[in-house]
Amino acid sequence: MKIPLLDLRCQYLRMKEEIHQALEDVLESQQFILGSKVEALERAIAEYCGCAHAVGVSSGTDALIVALMSAGIGPGHGVITTPFTFFATAGSIVRVGARPFFVDIDPQSYTMSPEALQGFLEEECRWEADRGRLVHRQSGVTIRALIPVHLFGQCVDMAPLLTGARKYGLLVIEDAAQAIGAHYPFPDEGESKRAGSMGEFGCFSFFPTKNLGAYGDGGMVTTNDAASAEAMRILRVHGAKPKYDHHLVGGNFRLDALQAAVLLAKLKYVDGWSAGRWRNARLYDGLFSRSGIVERGWVTLPRSMWEAGFSKHISSPPADGFNGTRHPHVYNQYVIRARRRDEIRAYLTQEGIGTEIYYPLPLHRQRCFSDLGYRMGDFPESEKAAAQTLALPIYPELAQNQLEYVVDRIVAFYSGRAST
Repeated sequence: MKIPLLDLRCQYLRMKEEIHQALEDVLESQQFILGSKVEALERAIAEYCGCAHAVGVSSGTDALIVALMSAGIGPGHGVITTPFTFFATAGSIVRVGARPFFVDIDPQSYTMSPEALQGFLEEECRWEADRGRLVHRQSGVTIRALIPVHLFGQCVDMAPLLTGARKYGLLVIEDAAQAIGAHYPFPDEGESKRAGSMGEFGCFSFFPTKNLGAYGDGGMVTTNDAASAEAMRILRVHGAKPKYDHHLVGGNFRLDALQAAVLLAKLKYVDGWSAGRWRNARLYDGLFSRSGIVERGWVTLPRSMWEAGFSKHISSPPADGFNGTRHPHVYNQYVIRARRRDEIRAYLTQEGIGTEIYYPLPLHRQRCFSDLGYRMGDFPESEKAAAQTLALPIYPELAQNQLEYVVDRIVAFYSGRAST
């Protein structure tokens, strides 16, 4: 049996006519850059995420860059994030001239640890009340913002992060590239909020492999601030308003109409696809649990934020972690921890099963960030995750017998039944 990590052709064949019609509409209009399709997508994404504004841009990376630029973050400023994420998170900080500061992840969610963040803010920084700024003690850099990364389809434990950000006047820029549609519960407020709606900015990627993927690159920034939205609209067209009148230097961050048309056609299905990924995750959980390899410690399963006891900041999560379209975890990836990770991955490849490692080298160990002064051992949970985690196929079109085959092959490897 051949099971790729992701098979987008299944999705395409089911909505082929809709996609072709959407593309044909753009071809007939001959309007390819920004325009009515992009505006329609912006309105739809803003409504979907529960935000007042959305600004379409050319990629998820550019979403982060334009958000940082619109906030005036640049040289002399610091931005806090984690080293266990895709390169663009920290790369975007450096691209605007700012400095990334890393804090470690929670070992269960793989997202920013509230405790690690609190330790950084209280032990490595000082609050200068007279100047209203947070300063990193050792470097003297002014910390301006926090970028929590909603990783693998699940939100960061946001409540304590938002409390810390408000205390020290930090902007919150959510990297929601992998988590469109995911919810975070605020029990004290009697509601949950979608990824991208909790900070000052929410940054999304529409790379083809995402739960809502374009047929090329694309991105979006959500915000509730009208002035920030207008600033980003100007920045994405080289800082011009009106045309050819430049009051600042922006960039070419425009979303094209063909990608917007594809995304508009797909958006109405995204909650259903998330439900399919949730269903497959539950099937995996059951199959792995019954196999015995979890209790023997060979494999550790991913956990949803809404599981009882997951977060001390969420005292009463819903009994049912899936309620209508309120997805706590949209499983952009289903990521396990596996002993002998590299060996099991090689074996699964041999058995026709696609896998991926997100991410094999944490950002603090990347050569281009060596000047930041971090060393091996500074972020142990990120380093362990990089050495142990493995993503399995989770896309919604997978059939139960395919999931059973994946688990059977993993069990065979650990029980000594692996074919040679």
